[in-house]
Amino acid sequence: MSNKNIWYLPGPFHQYQEDVKALAKENDLRIVDANATDSRDNEAYDVPEVTVRQVDSAPMLLIAEGAGFDGTALQELIDKLNAERDGIVLLIDAAEGLTVLEHPGAGELPIRLFGALKSIHEGFEALTGERDNLAGEVGSLRAEVERLKAVAEPVDNAEKIASLKAQLDAANVPYRANASVESLEKAVADLQQA
Repeated sequence: MSNKNIWYLPGPFHQYQEDVKALAKENDLRIVDANATDSRDNEAYDVPEVTVRQVDSAPMLLIAEGAGFDGTALQELIDKLNAERDGIVLLIDAAEGLTVLEHPGAGELPIRLFGALKSIHEGFEALTGERDNLAGEVGSLRAEVERLKAVAEPVDNAEKIASLKAQLDAANVPYRANASVESLEKAVADLQQA
């Protein structure tokens, strides 16, 4: 991956006809929302071409103010719903790894969703830390086992040699002082066959 691997693309990313995440992966790029940052550090210049979806304009509801109807309250409600939608879209982008998880600032549903995503994120961080700690502990335990094996083998051989020599001495069978374990084992086996 080159140092110039960031594709600064204006979000939201679902507005494009192409699957921008797949394109980024194919081209070894990381997407950053160009609307969310002024920085252009490590900007890639050879990026895929994308096209914005053509959306039919939403029908507009024209309501004439009349007796008992408050158009201002309706517009406030519409603005509130639009703000909630925008907050949820930003949280979805963060959950997909396209942007940084940030508090939406307004709207009951986005704030609740932010709380849930934040606790999931913190849980993953805790699990990752625990996994890393356990991996380090496993490595040190393996090293300790290898050290103990290395220390134990000579003791085991020394005890085995002493035992074999004691058996041969008891039977008055001569052997070399520097005889190997294998030759002592063979002499003891010959002794038991006789």
